[in-house]
Amino acid sequence: MKRSWTHWARAATAGAVSLFLVAGCSGRSTTDSDSGDGTVTLKINFWGDFGLQDLKTRYEAANPKVKIQLNSGEYNAQHEDLQKKLVAGSGAADIAAIDEGFMVQFRGQSDKFVNLLDKGAGSYESKYLPWKWKQSLSADGKTQIGLGTDVGGLAMCYRTDLFAAAGLPTDRDQVSALWPTWDKFLEVGQRYTAKTDKKFIDAGTNLFNPILGQQQVGFYDEQEQLRMEQGPKVAFDYTVKAVQAGLSANLVSFQADWDKGFTSGAFAVLACPAWMLGHIKDTAPGTEGKWDIAAVPGGGGNWGGSFLTVPKQGKHVDEAYKLVEWLIQPEQQIEIFKKVGNLPSQPALYADPAIAEFKNPFFNDAPVGQIFPKMAQGLTPQYLGRKNGPTRVAVENVIRRVENRTLKPDAAWTEAVREAEKAGRS
Repeated sequence: MKRSWTHWARAATAGAVSLFLVAGCSGRSTTDSDSGDGTVTLKINFWGDFGLQDLKTRYEAANPKVKIQLNSGEYNAQHEDLQKKLVAGSGAADIAAIDEGFMVQFRGQSDKFVNLLDKGAGSYESKYLPWKWKQSLSADGKTQIGLGTDVGGLAMCYRTDLFAAAGLPTDRDQVSALWPTWDKFLEVGQRYTAKTDKKFIDAGTNLFNPILGQQQVGFYDEQEQLRMEQGPKVAFDYTVKAVQAGLSANLVSFQADWDKGFTSGAFAVLACPAWMLGHIKDTAPGTEGKWDIAAVPGGGGNWGGSFLTVPKQGKHVDEAYKLVEWLIQPEQQIEIFKKVGNLPSQPALYADPAIAEFKNPFFNDAPVGQIFPKMAQGLTPQYLGRKNGPTRVAVENVIRRVENRTLKPDAAWTEAVREAEKAGRS
């Protein structure tokens, strides 16, 4: 069964969350920029690349009394800053993106967000994947705090030239057949490193998370009880095996060395949700045609999915909702998919020829309009829990200590459990 896991890595960096990492997050209120001629400035807080730059220009041209301020920051810090502003009662962005990994935490504070059902958003429910709609709906079903933008759809991106140099097949179907399971994946990695004396994967954490997401239970069950001995133990054991076998390049996602690795050949394969395609293309434009996309071991999955919310404390909630509503329309969602790879949350769009027939030339004409929707349809999302975000960061930090050789592998699991319990209590 396919399971879902959060796209922490869309713009995550190592270590604990630090609010001061994002200067734009904790700055002045968005209304400071409103002019005396009635022009409204709407600030959108998000992370990574949501494909908004061109859409901003088009929306402003059609709505001359609206100016849009895009604020892309670090993934964890954006969520922490939103929580801080909700508690303070002021300073939040007019539109705040929230990742699925934090949605349980924020939908439990639905009184702090505009109820989008009051704005007529209920008419969109039938257009969404049912589980996606429910993810941002309050427990009593009376408040919808966000409208979904994308879902991940998980695959594996790999460098065909590096595979060829290691004597491995390069055809995407043949590569998929190499690793039906994670055990087989590790075997392929060992073949690669033995042949090339290079690292196979980018990071242990980027192995841990997709494996965890395929398990029946993640960090928490629906009663909010920490379940480290279930899915987390399976994922952690595979990850430590990979690190001990020398497969990991020990890089940190979205930091400079990781970005360089896409060009330098520091790794040959990585877990690759739909939205990762845009990052690879932007980061390593000179590698066009050298990448391809294969199936993920273990039978599929989904890496992430975001929502756009309107904090109630905003001064321009009507204008903010109007913009959110415009951004989720098919034309904009298809444009974002083709530009940065983000797969829409509305399954009817998967049949649109603009998506269904789309092949990505950068990735050797991989049929991405077929690959990623298959991962999203029929998905049963994994429950992530209110403390999923900080718990994930705590366990990832332990994995990095193993990679950095500051923690012995045989002591790592006990440390991971201790740190996860600590994060759950915080």
